Amino acid sequence: MVNFRSGSDSAKNTTPKTVEDRFAIKIGDRTVQMQIAALPAELQKGLMFRKTMGEDEGMLFVFTSPQPQGFFMRNTTLPLDIGYIGPDGELKEIYPMYPLDERTVKSRSRQIQFCLEMNQGWFKRHDVKPGAKLDLKAVAAALKARGLKPEQAGLR
Repeated sequence: MVNFRSGSDSAKNTTPKTVEDRFAIKIGDRTVQMQIAALPAELQKGLMFRKTMGEDEGMLFVFTSPQPQGFFMRNTTLPLDIGYIGPDGELKEIYPMYPLDERTVKSRSRQIQFCLEMNQGWFKRHDVKPGAKLDLKAVAAALKARGLKPEQAGLR
């Protein structure tokens, strides 16, 4: 896995945001307060041990290249939906995931670069369907605010 960290940004006076911070990013017509998981430990932990999550909150997993994806619910007690998103920001697939279920929920597509975990039923309640677009400019800005390099995920 390529490291998203940017060595040249350490001289800036601003403190980079972390995985705990939320960024207003649209998917389709809905704005979601997304946490951004991009570093290896963040990608591995995801929403483990979380007790609650707001209606329009979620976690976006950012990978360095498109690939088949698979998620499971180890140490995760919130019922979630996962949206698998291609490198162009198009939502391709949505699947339910159940608390503490360690069976892997795999993407059918081999070209998934972003994964969005939301409370179960969120996509349906808000009419966000496959074909909806993730605001990749906002994702790039969020990565920069975290002191990470959006170029590592093919973003400008």
